[in-house]
Amino acid sequence: MTPSQTTRISVTALLAALALTACQSPIVMGDPNAKTAATGAAGGATAVGQNTALEHCNETLGTISLVENQGAGWYSIVTGEYKLPPTANLLRLMIQQSNCFVVVERGRAGMHAMNRERELMASGESRAGSDFGKGQMVASDYAMTPEVNFSANNTGGIGGAIGGLLPGTAGRLLGAVGGSAKTREASVMLTVVDNRSGVQLAAAEGSASKTDYGAFGALFGGSGGGGLSGYNNTPQGKVLSAAFMDAYNQTVKALRNYKAQQVKGGLGKGGKLKAGQ
Repeated sequence: MTPSQTTRISVTALLAALALTACQSPIVMGDPNAKTAATGAAGGATAVGQNTALEHCNETLGTISLVENQGAGWYSIVTGEYKLPPTANLLRLMIQQSNCFVVVERGRAGMHAMNRERELMASGESRAGSDFGKGQMVASDYAMTPEVNFSANNTGGIGGAIGGLLPGTAGRLLGAVGGSAKTREASVMLTVVDNRSGVQLAAAEGSASKTDYGAFGALFGGSGGGGLSGYNNTPQGKVLSAAFMDAYNQTVKALRNYKAQQVKGGLGKGGKLKAGQ
């Protein structure tokens, strides 16, 4: 048996063993490999299983609502192409776990649900004592707006170069494994605005990257390997999650030492830059 044949058999056997192991892997509840940067749970001021990298506030700064620009191009990519839920869901968890703000509902679906309960109360259908009268909604002191600046999938060529160093089928197999390496990168922005004055209080950029090796997608084809091609979307969600945590941490750090900007004469009173006559 030639060295080339020995290498080819060894690589083929290894890939077959990995494929068999993947098919027989049990479901693992709470598997850390399946989690994003935002993990765990929050209930009131209590956080459970949160990411240790998440910033925390000993004192809550106020109430906040999430405002997503659903008409923006990035939003349709995140929810349409990547099949991910709205970014507000992710940020809600981070915010509550950090204890820096109390999240109040202002989303379309949430507001519709609350208004429906009030309509039932007004129509007389709700039980006595349901107490859905006016004057109970908590005001949102601040608004946080997320934006995705860019999110890219770049195919790497390192594995293809390595495969080219080996002869025959072995080289083609390793080239397929490494050539499908993808580096996923994301850059996001968070802005915080005071709802009473409309003044921007903070703005922060966050970023993250992750390299994945889609070996089985390359070897078994886009729809083979027991649906492994669906994994292509998951890493992108993890990268976006990490980027938003980075941006949120930067926001918290800036607001901890917040000092209001001052304009001589007062905000919105004409400013120092005057237009010509």
